[in-house]
Amino acid sequence: MDPRDREALTSPSPESILVVERVFHAPSERVWMAWTTPDLIRRWWGPAGFSAPFARVSLRVGGSYLYCMRSPQGKDYWSTGVFREIVPLERIVATDSFADEKGNVVSATSYGMSPAYPHEMLLTVTFQEKDGKTKVTLRHDGLPPGAELEGARRGWNESLDKLANLLSAGF
Repeated sequence: MDPRDREALTSPSPESILVVERVFHAPSERVWMAWTTPDLIRRWWGPAGFSAPFARVSLRVGGSYLYCMRSPQGKDYWSTGVFREIVPLERIVATDSFADEKGNVVSATSYGMSPAYPHEMLLTVTFQEKDGKTKVTLRHDGLPPGAELEGARRGWNESLDKLANLLSAGF
């Protein structure tokens, strides 16, 4: 791992941290299931207009995930990571990296994105249920500040809109 990547994971600068909160009108069991079940992930992963033709999840500490999201123009974007912490129905902590279709970590530049992206970022998702609703707090550490972080904010919010629709439909 590049020393800059390790530094980004251990002490990210405040301007490289994205936090998104969303309350879903569903119990935590359903939100957790939608977040961790490949068939359900494929139904909401990716910004508006994107599809998710592939999702694989080995939900255990040390296990990995591999997702593909496809742009409206047909370009595939792969991501992978390793689960560092899992507290069922409460918390998931995983690394997050750009990848190829085999799950090998690749540079963001492989997708025409900024070289400012580290090879590995950190994603923490918490689930808090109250009165049959679930508050999800997503923290994405290590994003390049500025336009890239704002693009990630937009993408995450559009993905979470799709998740809200899936949950409303009762999947």
